[in-house]
Amino acid sequence: MRTAHLTLDPHFTVGAVNRRLFGSFVEHLGRCVYDGIYEPGHPTADADGFREDVIDLVRELGVSTIRYPGGNFVSGFKWEDSVGPRTERPRRLDLAWHSTETNEVGLHEFATWLGKVDSELMLAVNLGTRGVQEALDLLEYSNVGGGTTLSEQRATNGTRDAFGVSMWCLGNEMDGPWQLGHRSAEDYGKLASQTAKAMRQLDPSVELVVCGSSSAHMPTFGLWERTVLEHTYEDVDYISCHAYYEEKNGDLGSFLASAVDMDHFIESVVATADHVKAVLGSSKSINISFDEWNVWYIDRYHEVDKIEGLDNWPVAPRLLEDKYSVADAVVFGSLLISLLNHSDRVTSASLAQLVNVIAPIMTEPGGPAWRQTTFFPFAVTSRLAGGTALRVKLTSDTYATDVYGTVNLVDAAATIDGNDTSVFVVNRSQHEEITLTIDVSAVGSVSWATAETLSDVDFAAANTLENPDRVGLSPNESVVVEGTTVTVTLPPVSWTAITLS
Repeated sequence: MRTAHLTLDPHFTVGAVNRRLFGSFVEHLGRCVYDGIYEPGHPTADADGFREDVIDLVRELGVSTIRYPGGNFVSGFKWEDSVGPRTERPRRLDLAWHSTETNEVGLHEFATWLGKVDSELMLAVNLGTRGVQEALDLLEYSNVGGGTTLSEQRATNGTRDAFGVSMWCLGNEMDGPWQLGHRSAEDYGKLASQTAKAMRQLDPSVELVVCGSSSAHMPTFGLWERTVLEHTYEDVDYISCHAYYEEKNGDLGSFLASAVDMDHFIESVVATADHVKAVLGSSKSINISFDEWNVWYIDRYHEVDKIEGLDNWPVAPRLLEDKYSVADAVVFGSLLISLLNHSDRVTSASLAQLVNVIAPIMTEPGGPAWRQTTFFPFAVTSRLAGGTALRVKLTSDTYATDVYGTVNLVDAAATIDGNDTSVFVVNRSQHEEITLTIDVSAVGSVSWATAETLSDVDFAAANTLENPDRVGLSPNESVVVEGTTVTVTLPPVSWTAITLS
């Protein structure tokens, strides 16, 4: 049997775990909003038309901050369309996803829904087809208490108190040629700086996210970050990262090591940001908002889902409804491990997305809602990971991958919060169990330990409408405590959460 060894020491830390690390993302895309969070005719719909079964699952998931309303959608969005009497709201063509947006759910409705799920609003402004003035108007509408035309318009539209939005994204994926209003790094950096300065004149308390690369594999990656930050460094608080992973060509071994790429992405962006800091002689540090991340079979969209045609603009079509397997969930859990292990600089993150669209929660119109396999690592990590992330010392057997070279069979993260320590670990081996030994002598004696594992003999097993409970978490009865040593057996292709007290 293979082995791995983990040492925990509270003297060696990464940083505080920010609750915003467990954010998500709702875009007006496919069935995320309509038939997802909102379905007035559903048996569980509340008085506002929101599905209460979905509300319950979102609360169980433990989502902190939700980025809205896009995504690619935001680069063609007129926020004014989404407020005021519903009967007077225009129907618009969404060029990003070749769909019709009814604007039935807008800013007020979404803010109401956020109150039901106890999440914080993170707004994106359109810097694709719009600019500084429109961003200022939205900020005034959202955050000014009253006494101006726009703030009083908000009150007339049903919300007297300001929304009080703290986090704002300055556009979305502006490095991408697919994006409406795509610009060079130089041009975007100038616009983002102008917008940020103007927004801070109105509300100095806002936290601003400037667009980084939409992928570490973009041809402009690195240079984009440097150029944009040279223009915006003193104006913003965060730079964004976006990353999606999928199994390609049946190469499960490389797919299971996807977090190696996320680690490199984060560390490269941090190095670039700190380089700009040094060149400018700045005293502040820019953190990362990893505000899009997930497993996404993007090739399927281009091959199967993509909508085309001048007269073909459906409302809430089924788009990007990936069905997630056990292997997908293990990779997903390892991406959470990467985020925790960089929590000193990644202080905000958004799982893309929340419902139906590459999502942990699925719904059927008029029918049930259920948890995908990826639901479980997120919900457990959100619940257990608190306090401070530890800088773990891990030794593990390795294996060779075609994409990432030689990587550890085991990856892990740990957090400590008072007397409670949580360990999150993946076994990437496709064939062998691994015995993990955890040395907690620097933490103290362990009075009890529990563990739960997501695994299955069928790595392709998934939860579906027909069989929504096929995959779930199981108690890992192998966990043993002997003084200051804890051992646990990790099944092949598995994600495990261990709680020590």
